[in-house]
Amino acid sequence: MASSAYFPKQFRQNGHSRNRLSISNALPVYASTSTAVQEKYATRAQQFPWFVQLSLRIPGLPVPHLRIYFINPRRLHHFSTTRFGRKRGSLFLCLSISFLIFFAFALAKRFGTHAKRWPTPFPRDPPTLVYRREDLQRIWQWEVASGHYPSRQKVPEQLRLKYVPENPALPPRRSTGSTQGRYATETKGTGSKRIYLDIQSAPENIAYPPRPVPGSVADLDIVMDHCDFSEKKFVRDCLEVLRVGAGLDNGKRVRRGRMDDWKYIYIEQSDNSTTHVARSVEEDDPAYADYMITSAADDASDPDGGLTKKWGAEWEPTPIKLTHPIKYQPASSAPSKCDPEHPRIFHMFWTGSFTDKPYLAILSFLFTQNTGLHLSGDYPPDGVCRPQFWLWINPGPAASVPNPTAERDMFAQLKSNPWASPFLHPRFSDIIHFKIWNTTEQLDGVPELRDEWRTRDLFNSGGDVFSVPSKLKEGQGTVTENATAAPKATSSKEDELVNRTGSKSLSSYDRLSVILSDMARFILCHRFGGIYLDADTIFLRDWEELWGWKGAFAYRWSRLEKYNTAVLHLNKNSALGKFLFRTALKNNMDFHPMTVSQYTKEAHLEGLLMRLPDALFDSAWLITEDHQHMRPPQPFFTNFEQFFDTPSTDSAAPQALGFEGFFRGAYSYHFHNFWWKPFDPARNWPDLGPRFGEGERIARKMLRPKEAPKKGQHGIRYADSKIPEEEDNVEDDRRDLDWATVLKRIFESYVRGERPNMYGEMLKW
Repeated sequence: MASSAYFPKQFRQNGHSRNRLSISNALPVYASTSTAVQEKYATRAQQFPWFVQLSLRIPGLPVPHLRIYFINPRRLHHFSTTRFGRKRGSLFLCLSISFLIFFAFALAKRFGTHAKRWPTPFPRDPPTLVYRREDLQRIWQWEVASGHYPSRQKVPEQLRLKYVPENPALPPRRSTGSTQGRYATETKGTGSKRIYLDIQSAPENIAYPPRPVPGSVADLDIVMDHCDFSEKKFVRDCLEVLRVGAGLDNGKRVRRGRMDDWKYIYIEQSDNSTTHVARSVEEDDPAYADYMITSAADDASDPDGGLTKKWGAEWEPTPIKLTHPIKYQPASSAPSKCDPEHPRIFHMFWTGSFTDKPYLAILSFLFTQNTGLHLSGDYPPDGVCRPQFWLWINPGPAASVPNPTAERDMFAQLKSNPWASPFLHPRFSDIIHFKIWNTTEQLDGVPELRDEWRTRDLFNSGGDVFSVPSKLKEGQGTVTENATAAPKATSSKEDELVNRTGSKSLSSYDRLSVILSDMARFILCHRFGGIYLDADTIFLRDWEELWGWKGAFAYRWSRLEKYNTAVLHLNKNSALGKFLFRTALKNNMDFHPMTVSQYTKEAHLEGLLMRLPDALFDSAWLITEDHQHMRPPQPFFTNFEQFFDTPSTDSAAPQALGFEGFFRGAYSYHFHNFWWKPFDPARNWPDLGPRFGEGERIARKMLRPKEAPKKGQHGIRYADSKIPEEEDNVEDDRRDLDWATVLKRIFESYVRGERPNMYGEMLKW
């Protein structure tokens, strides 16, 4: 029988006994390790093996059963409870399982992803800021003085501006009498008076909407009031305001009472007494650039208090080196002259062979923008400033070795490509330009990057770094011409990613070209000015009023308060651009929209890069993410693929409503990739009429099996006389046409001369 011992009396540390607690509880304490209880636990433990076996029968295998072994959870639970007790053992078991899961995830993150980094237990975006507060104040002051802040939104108090900056892009207004706080949060308007327009079609001509008034400006503060998703505004209501305010509801306007609050387009009163010129640093006051700067001398607190510097990085040298502020002049004062400081250039980036995607983007540009193609002969010198379309083509993979003949090869391919050759016609030579993309030349053209970019990773997307072969990185520094060529193909999966030139399918997505385009859009806007658009964008109206708004902007990432730079307006050589490039350089060249959102937020510069509602450029995005289904816009897309494959229940709408029924009021539509889906499966060729008939015949032959098209040595020829077209039967066409198909055929009918553009103007050759 097992022996037992009773609890002895407890003694204090001074040797005296505790009389009050001297009575024993009479419970035995077993001194032996071979008790019946422990023998029982040991017997039960032997009943639970460490591993359990599972047999699977798989037909066709020589082995009748496939045996799979799993660790026995009952044995684990029994082991932990006998060692540590029921409560502590259960807790220990849960923590152990959690650690094993995290360890497996960490191994996959470290060795199975392109980032090659260990995860953190509590992930948090590290800080990115590299500019002190006094330089952030200088950036704000430069942008406001240059007329790049035509908004009445508050200036962040965190900037600690001591004085109210003068704003030449805002009209003066009476003081509200409200007391200012310790720091300035508003700007003082010193610009021209604004006259808001009531734009409608004339009663005798309501078939088409009127062109925007040259030099007009869109008040994006009013647009935000009616379209901001954060204020629970609906995309449907936003599009109605955009339609009515621009007169795009021609012939369809119904009486709804006074709509003065919906007027968002204005012109600035252009007379000499109200034209304001921002003072130059050297011309008027040498201390103008610093008269609002808060330094340590006039602020007893920490001058950089509340700002978190990037870990391991040094502050940028102070003061930041900026050029003189741009002389501001109202757009309406000289609408016929193109402002060299604010050029009207649409940039678009493309990789690989020219397809129907940039083809339709250019057609929509011709169909909607004021290009002057409805005028005969040469464009008059006193005409309005017409926009240009610059398509930047990277003919090889994103990480490609330079090739001196790439530019010549690119134009040779464009001339022989049925989708591209029509836009090389002399009629379009002043407005459509094809340009070769060279990564090294472009990076060397940015002063903020020129001396340091070679020590960074070029393909960094939100912290995920994609490495390229060392020979490619070496080749990037020895460019002789504007050219690129594809590296030799290899069989590995990583090299296959490097060698891709465009996305042929969802499984072969060209990720590197997408990352390169994230950087390219900022470079192009900073070097040349203008607006960048992704190649999966279709123009839906004239952008005249957006050109008049001199501030920088992108649009909102659906429901998130982040940027989507699929549309990006950035002023040429601006202080904001300098900040973005230097900050991105210190953060390993990361230009992903989410990261750019972090750059501006931490620096309190979000107001200088306005985040417009996605209803203006991406009207279906919120709906595809299950928002606002109770009051959707027209058309109602629950996913982006429905643009190409319209559901049968809604397939009557495209032909019945046409271009006028497709997100009417929005400036553009973003169909989010789908590069591999044709716009018009039944007629997947450029259908531009007899003038471009040779290209059409080549494209038709390319669709026929076992019939290779013959291309001339000098590319595809244009025909001024009619060439017999191939006959098509309606039975060969699809019965229900999707939205993508209808828009393509409408744009093509304008080039063929069968209908006017959206503003009632016929193309004249």
